[in-house]
Amino acid sequence: MGADSPTMRGVCEGVLYRFLALKLQRFHFEIKSLDTFFLGYTAPMAKTLFEKMAILSDSAKYDVSCSSSGSDQKGASLGKSHASGICHSFSADGRCISLLKVLMTNACIYECAYCINRASNAIPRAAFTPRELADITIDFYKRNYIEGLFLSSGIVKSENHTMGLLLQTLEILRFEYGFGGYIHVKLIPGCDTELIEKVVALASRVSSNIELPSSHSLALLAPNKTKEKVMQPLRAARDISLHKTSAPIPMSTQLIVGATPESDFDILRLSSALYEKALLKRVYYSAYIPINDNALLPSTLTAPPLLREHRLYQADWLLRFYGFRAEELVDEATRKLDVDLDPKTFWALRHLEHFPVEINTAPKEVLVRIPGIGVRGALKILQARKFRALDHAMLSRLGVSLKRANYFITCKGVYQKEVPLREDHIRRALLGPKKLLQPSLFDWYQGMVGGEV
Repeated sequence: MGADSPTMRGVCEGVLYRFLALKLQRFHFEIKSLDTFFLGYTAPMAKTLFEKMAILSDSAKYDVSCSSSGSDQKGASLGKSHASGICHSFSADGRCISLLKVLMTNACIYECAYCINRASNAIPRAAFTPRELADITIDFYKRNYIEGLFLSSGIVKSENHTMGLLLQTLEILRFEYGFGGYIHVKLIPGCDTELIEKVVALASRVSSNIELPSSHSLALLAPNKTKEKVMQPLRAARDISLHKTSAPIPMSTQLIVGATPESDFDILRLSSALYEKALLKRVYYSAYIPINDNALLPSTLTAPPLLREHRLYQADWLLRFYGFRAEELVDEATRKLDVDLDPKTFWALRHLEHFPVEINTAPKEVLVRIPGIGVRGALKILQARKFRALDHAMLSRLGVSLKRANYFITCKGVYQKEVPLREDHIRRALLGPKKLLQPSLFDWYQGMVGGEV
């Protein structure tokens, strides 16, 4: 079992949190000047580092723009990690790195209807000082628990004040400790460009969450934000980094899926525009988890649209690596992705005029558009057909998946004979007959939604 295996990482994370709990319970630091430090916020706050870490790492789990946040499997011991606090991100060379994922504070002056940390919510509040957070980060790093930091924050007192706190943390880590590891910092919409410039100079990656895909939804649910305000830090960071180097600093954002009525077409068109303008390296999609009661939001009994989120990630991959445009995948007439089919198959069924594709003559950019054939499969085909013409059996021996591709290709001019090249026939062949599910007596959640006993 290698050091990078999921099991080994789980063991390390479990040890990390066991150690953290013991260490923080032992020392119980008190920050008596906390309320003064975060001027203007008077609600009771957590006083010990243990309380702060528990609250602020849990609050950070709703921000998905740096991948997963571990697991909390009940009854398990081996590989079990805390529900939040450690997330895994990936470096440019594909290496998985562990990050301490935490908020500077979950106190916030904003009143975003969808956010757990909104000002009017009666939840436990906490805040780190820049010194505390920098010390904890270095302490964990020296013990090889983490390799970097993901740092975000609620808006306390003002945008500039909050951005200044994050910058102070960065400066302690970079200048005082000489920390050269990965640091992802959330830019605060509305802060001054001078602060963004200093953060961009010190951070490894920055992001700013757009959250809602339209100005109309922002006006309804996030009255403290506007489209211009949330886009401003991304544009400023891009321009600043381009002025100093030939490439912009890696940036990402998060879009909430299912909280507002915007369609997949609206979301993907926005993502495509952000990629084309070199504003972002990655868009993260977050299925909305209902946590606040609000007439403009889905009921708190509504399940998060996880399958829709998954389809958006698949479509986003096609935008970034397969040369698709958002308007090819969804359009004004078909504004939603098909949750039963992956986006490439969904596109192919609506454009059968491009199929079947002859596998022995098609160029790479056409091969990668065949459902079931990715970049790796296309390269195998291009390499193998230099020596001889390929048939279906040879494709299988090459490891090319024919489960979906078989309905969209010909080999030596031969098309498979079982299913005609028609949308309804291929869809039926791919999905098969729908299975009827017997409801469980313990399916309490669906019962509550439907009002049935």
